[in-house]
Amino acid sequence: MSMGSTYLRKDGRWEARLSLGTINGKRQSKSFYGASREEAERKLLSAAFTGSNAVITEMTVRELCDEWLMISCNRVKASTLANYRMKIEKHIIPSFGDIMCCDLTSRSAYDFMQKKLDSGLSPRYITDIMVLLKSIFKYARREYRIIDPFDGIAMPKCPKPEVRLLTAIEQKRLRCYLNSTPSLINLGVTLALGMGLRVGEICGLMWQDIDLQKRILSVKRIVQRVSVQGESRKTAVMVSSPKSESSAREIPIPAGIFSMLKKFRSEADHYIISDSDRPVEPRKMQYQFARILKNVNLPSVKFHSLRHCFASRAVEQGADIKTLSEILGHSRVEVTMNLYIHSSLDRKRKCMELMKWAV
Repeated sequence: MSMGSTYLRKDGRWEARLSLGTINGKRQSKSFYGASREEAERKLLSAAFTGSNAVITEMTVRELCDEWLMISCNRVKASTLANYRMKIEKHIIPSFGDIMCCDLTSRSAYDFMQKKLDSGLSPRYITDIMVLLKSIFKYARREYRIIDPFDGIAMPKCPKPEVRLLTAIEQKRLRCYLNSTPSLINLGVTLALGMGLRVGEICGLMWQDIDLQKRILSVKRIVQRVSVQGESRKTAVMVSSPKSESSAREIPIPAGIFSMLKKFRSEADHYIISDSDRPVEPRKMQYQFARILKNVNLPSVKFHSLRHCFASRAVEQGADIKTLSEILGHSRVEVTMNLYIHSSLDRKRKCMELMKWAV
């Protein structure tokens, strides 16, 4: 292997060519590109003196993303693929689409993150985009030996989101309303507050998932609204399997909720909340929940906060974290601890009162 030449291309980029000698009777070389002579030669020297076997291709980021999406079709759920495609089309392609994969650097990554922060995107969402980019270039490195510019970069700091929960008194008021005003929508809210179900899981419940003899509810599917490929700004309601293997679970039904379910019992192949063969979409559940809060004169909180309320109340009642984690459908206990266990000021005060000050 010997050094080659560096020259200015017609497209304005500099190309430094590394000679690999003769392989199978043909002269072989690798090209390294840069906006300046120094950048191109630096890439060449890095490959030549670190023993790197990375190659430089003429593949653009847009072409790489298209190929990665096609490969991913067979390994992820349709809803997950739609989420990947949305992030690629909305964020990655506008910033990097026509750039050669070999021209991206870690500096490109940091500039991209700063630009997105300045535009108002949250650090957590930007981290999701960067994780996606890392996956795409991990594939490129494995398949084409393309240098991964996103390897080892530092993600933006993501502060833990503050979740507004209903207080114990507010939860009691909501439970009283749900018990005194029976309806299918109210039953859905009850399943969230009383069993910790996600809104998509509630919308996906069918009567065949309720074992009335064993008093067990089985989570087998979820309902989501996802983007439709090839149609600008079009979405569709989709029924699919739970978000992870641990999310498919069986949960014993508490007595009060069990009696409420029996009142609404319908055909086995009907979705519970819609009482038909078509599910209610999560967005409608969320709208109806907001209306309930207004009717009961309660503060505006997100539907998902009911799951947090359930988890915190379970801990207060003495539930062990491992069991609670399985009820919530988490793969790791740490997820339950970090995201769903909230300590109220009253609990903190009781904790501090246990620490007797003695002289």
